[in-house]
Amino acid sequence: MKIQPIVEGQGDVAAVPVLLRRLRDEAQVWNLDIGRPHRAPRTRLVKKDVLQPLVRIAALQQDCAAILVLFDADDDCPKDLAPVLEGWAREAAGPMPCAVVMANREFEAWFLASVETLRGAAAILPAASSHPDPELPRDAKGELEQRMREGASYSAAVDQAALTSRIDLAKVYGRCRSFRKLVSAFGALASAAGAPPDPWPPASWLPWRDPGHL
Repeated sequence: MKIQPIVEGQGDVAAVPVLLRRLRDEAQVWNLDIGRPHRAPRTRLVKKDVLQPLVRIAALQQDCAAILVLFDADDDCPKDLAPVLEGWAREAAGPMPCAVVMANREFEAWFLASVETLRGAAAILPAASSHPDPELPRDAKGELEQRMREGASYSAAVDQAALTSRIDLAKVYGRCRSFRKLVSAFGALASAAGAPPDPWPPASWLPWRDPGHL
């Protein structure tokens, strides 16, 4: 059985399975796999007549046991928009477990929460440090480039999956509310698919919880 992702970007197609498999490994639910993501532009994912057919297609994939829609919030408020989209998605999914998570403001904000573990990768400077409020910058990609050597640039298609494999999940969990939403959604989907992680989130992550960002 597998979780079938729906994403927005070319970099997400490679990076989201890496991230979800890392969560699976932390959860020790070895019988759960991650499907190759379906992809659509963000401008279309926020439309009911586009999102619902994508969800129906995802539900038809072999061994699909749950569906996760994951994309950037950009200037939208995840708290306001995600529940609307999730309602549409669940309507289309029927009995199939389904969740919508929006990275606030960009997936790369989760990198800004764990820059220390990215040093030496994708031209990240040896002395680069994490952003004090990683979900605040509108241009998380630009913030990341400021932590790269002069002349280097960030490419989601090239760098996103590699950096995803290196972030400290506990730090990101503690510093990014939208990542905590993803972790919660993953646990719920895994449980609904018959692979409940216990405990979840991992007890080792909880010291990183920052009450100021809950």
